[in-house]
Amino acid sequence: MPITLLIILAATCIVSFMAFNNRRLIDDLILWPPAIERKKEYYRLVTYGLIHADGMHLLFNMLTLFFFGRVMESFFTAILGAFGFGLFYLGGLIISILPTYLKNRRNSNYHSLGASGAVSAVLFAYVLLEPWARILVWFVPVPAIIYAVLYVGYSIYMDQRGQGNINHSAHLWGAAYGVIFTVVAYPPVLPRFLGALLQPGM
Repeated sequence: MPITLLIILAATCIVSFMAFNNRRLIDDLILWPPAIERKKEYYRLVTYGLIHADGMHLLFNMLTLFFFGRVMESFFTAILGAFGFGLFYLGGLIISILPTYLKNRRNSNYHSLGASGAVSAVLFAYVLLEPWARILVWFVPVPAIIYAVLYVGYSIYMDQRGQGNINHSAHLWGAAYGVIFTVVAYPPVLPRFLGALLQPGM
């Protein structure tokens, strides 16, 4: 188990479990625009990713992070050093939520929590490396690139509808960040990805 991934998983699970029955802890960590805008509590742009709405929300994010984070930590460690994956994940938390925060920075009724944006970054970085790898979606194996296309389409559709409690915008920004960061960090990944798309059997 890569050490940075283990630390992220442990910290997120521990803090999330603590927050499930502690409203004050949630209030202290959740992304709430007025706390950043008025009190300059910028740490909330990171700590919101340590808490989750419920057990299923936490389980889905952590399982996804576990399966794809192992590959991506090895990848980023090889090209950026020991702190590469941590830097990537931290950036994912911030970049994925920043557009939503800026849009709602004067909205005192807006709250956001969960690591979904950063997890999307990890997932889409993985898709760049292994576009034809099989991902289990409700126990059905689906090529990673097909899943990515469906994921983006669904997120755009739901974001435009603006219904529900899921921040689909963060998913999209996280996915975009994951792709851009990976390409900038290791440019050869892009031609390799494009070449792999032409060889679905490989």
